[in-house]
Amino acid sequence: MTDIRQLLDHGREFRAAGDPSTAARFLTQAASHAPADRTVLTELALAHFQSAALGRAEGVLRELVDLDPSDGYARLLLGRTLSRQSRHAEALPQLRLAAALTRDPAVEAEVARVRERVTTDRAAPRPSP
Repeated sequence: MTDIRQLLDHGREFRAAGDPSTAARFLTQAASHAPADRTVLTELALAHFQSAALGRAEGVLRELVDLDPSDGYARLLLGRTLSRQSRHAEALPQLRLAAALTRDPAVEAEVARVRERVTTDRAAPRPSP
């Protein structure tokens, strides 16, 4: 099966049905045939994120940001992916850019939440070597 549209549709169906791992398999195939297709890559990143394959999600999201630095949704997902890995200091700039690009109050609230985590992380005592 090399019809990108079919692969994309199957991926979306599995993601909607709550099976992001199977969705990722179809979407990975689609991405191999259309490596610069932002729709395919966004769906693939979501499937990876939802299946907790955060390293893979991060890689795809960085590709998306490279393809279009003004993609606020890709930056939001990248920020969430980094935050979910407790990499709050790395997530914050991505979320700030997403907030500026989307002007979405929910994203601005997420920026505040992650900023608080960064502050808390820095204030936490470091373990002794």
